Amino acid sequence: MFNQISTSLIELLIAAAKPPVWGILLLAIILLAAIYHFLANRKVIKVAMCQIFVLDGDRQGNFIRIENAIAEAKSKGADLICFPEATMLGWLNSDAHIRACTIPGPDCDQLCGLAKKYKIHLCIGLEEKDGGRLYNSALLIDDQGWILLKYRQINVPQKLISPPYTAGCDSDIGTANTKFGKIGLLVCADTHSESILDRMAALKPDLILVPYGYAEQEQNWPAHSDEFRKVVTGAAKRTGAMVVGTNLVGRISKGPWAGRIYGGQSVTADKKGDILAVAADRDRDIRIVSI
Repeated sequence: MFNQISTSLIELLIAAAKPPVWGILLLAIILLAAIYHFLANRKVIKVAMCQIFVLDGDRQGNFIRIENAIAEAKSKGADLICFPEATMLGWLNSDAHIRACTIPGPDCDQLCGLAKKYKIHLCIGLEEKDGGRLYNSALLIDDQGWILLKYRQINVPQKLISPPYTAGCDSDIGTANTKFGKIGLLVCADTHSESILDRMAALKPDLILVPYGYAEQEQNWPAHSDEFRKVVTGAAKRTGAMVVGTNLVGRISKGPWAGRIYGGQSVTADKKGDILAVAADRDRDIRIVSI
């Protein structure tokens, strides 16, 4: 009898300790409202991989192709654009030693003008002349036409262009705080260097934009895209950041690699290295990725 009474008392105490049904319902309503508010106010960012054809030495034509790509990306709702490497005069084009501009300078001013005209953030690779040195650089420009970040490639080829590009320095590795989060820049071969990726990872970027000029012999495409994807996904996993890698379309015209083909197939990978999007094989493509 005593055991039965004890058991009944314990059950009553447990029941009394439990919250009433209306309290549970109130908590559920508050939780659902918070989730709805988060989803409703979460900003979906549309990044455009503007995989364009670049003709070596054709500065005016390349500008036309750049603006056409910006206009198309904007019409598709893009907030941020990533172009390939060396878009002004072409990668490994030794004429850039004479024809490249300073930053700031005419090329840069025109690019800033396009970002302001179309009200869009813009990342682009271009050659930079500084005194007697030529850099393989990249810019991040905001939608008001202001340069947020300039980066000079560190891991540069030494035997593919004469004289070679001048290498940037560790202090060039940086990030910019934007309305899209913290953004970092690298250029092509930098993503092959573990030490460069580790220095970038230490800055904890949310997104890394990488202009590429990934080229191979004609017969090695499209299979070579597998290697390209490994590089981009590997960079994402090592840095813990989303990586947008935009490749060129076209052909190298000068130096030891003359005749090699840029295969396109630009890649976006999330911070775990999972591929979110791949652009067209060896063709112009404006591919939008929602992140």
